[in-house]
Amino acid sequence: MRRETKTVKRALVASGILIGGALIFFAGLGLCYAVQDKSLDGYWLSDGYGLFAEIKGDQAQVYEITSISCIEAHSLVRKTGDSLGERFVAGEDSDPIFVTPGPTDDSRWFHVADAASSVLFNKTPLRPKACEVKTPNDPETNFEVFWKTFAAHHGFLRYRGVDWTGAYKTYRPRVNATTKPEDLFDILSAMIEPLHDAHTYIRAPDLKRSFHGKRPGTLLLTDEEEGKTVEIIQKKYPQGPLRSWCNGHVRYARLDNRTGYLRIDAFAGYTAGGHFDDGARALDEALDMAMQDAQPLEGLVIDVRLNGGGSDPYGVQVAGRLTAKPYVAFVKRARDDADDPERWTAPQPTTVRVSDRPRFLKEVVELTGPDTVSAGETFTMALMGRQPHITRIGENTQGVYSDVLSRHLPNGWRFGLPNEVFLTEDGKHFEATGVPPDIRVPVFPKQDFERERDTALEKALEVLSKNYH
Repeated sequence: MRRETKTVKRALVASGILIGGALIFFAGLGLCYAVQDKSLDGYWLSDGYGLFAEIKGDQAQVYEITSISCIEAHSLVRKTGDSLGERFVAGEDSDPIFVTPGPTDDSRWFHVADAASSVLFNKTPLRPKACEVKTPNDPETNFEVFWKTFAAHHGFLRYRGVDWTGAYKTYRPRVNATTKPEDLFDILSAMIEPLHDAHTYIRAPDLKRSFHGKRPGTLLLTDEEEGKTVEIIQKKYPQGPLRSWCNGHVRYARLDNRTGYLRIDAFAGYTAGGHFDDGARALDEALDMAMQDAQPLEGLVIDVRLNGGGSDPYGVQVAGRLTAKPYVAFVKRARDDADDPERWTAPQPTTVRVSDRPRFLKEVVELTGPDTVSAGETFTMALMGRQPHITRIGENTQGVYSDVLSRHLPNGWRFGLPNEVFLTEDGKHFEATGVPPDIRVPVFPKQDFERERDTALEKALEVLSKNYH
């Protein structure tokens, strides 16, 4: 099985966004806030994301909503607050969800360190009309909830060349009260397949079926092939064994007396428990040792060609080891109007901050490819503002950036879609196309496996050598 992309490995439980196993919510702005004394009791609607929360005392219930549905998602319990805000958890072993003051008395930011933005909730006097009755579980309602969720939240339907209204006209007549679950699954999958979007999926546990989108031409190496790439690199290029940290997701070695090699194949799974803070500490410890060894060298190759994603802040954490001054990594926004696909939430920039731990400030080359996915791609964006310029070698990244907004259908099926956009500081996105390389070199072509060589890595060494003094 391939590793799933970043948010398919984690859960935005407080938001009703549950994907995979670990719990996360929405990242804050990296600041500490004083907790407001005003009670949180009452009804809360999110800005974007399609969420409704009821809070009473130490209990919170979160619902996923559309204009016709209100589906109970997750129950939360309030714990003792601290300087980061009031804390809610979905379980004793889950990462905390912090609630901090919003721009008004009747608004709050919800966040956790595992994501690159916060979500704003506003207090509302009434429950949504759809929450006054139980959402029916029948084929037609399941179809409508699926269609309306994509219409309201997918950020790039038109950009990816899909007429979603046209899809409704094509497929809605095929669904009626007697439609079989197997046929409904085929219909819903067929609707989203043309998006070629690796952050879309649908899962039907009762049918033991799932569908995941992907960009045509995606390499998607098998686990065996991924292991082979490590063997080839280890056998031919480094001076010594690749050192390994973070459950094998971070590796480092010197390629020669002037060049280091840092391979990061995930921004998740760094510790057995999977908690974000523990992973951040493990990553810092790994980077301390790698950067200390690399400091006397003249160049560094960072390899994320097989990075399946994870937590965006980890990539920003790595970027902070490569810069002498702060700069904007990327800017994040989310769809916030079901009727207007051009409406987005206010921009939330993420800054690469200069680390006070060992850093590398000389020449860097980054290796990328179609298996550079999600958080691997936001990491690539986070390196674009670094000076001196980091040369990208390989192929375009996959082209998916948003956290996956994961939802339930009334029948218990799960589906997901991207509702956010990641932008450069000057407003450019790389959705669908991926971040392009500066120098295009095929990523692990068949002949590389046959000849046991890595032509992209060899190109990186060539480029760096020309810049050495």
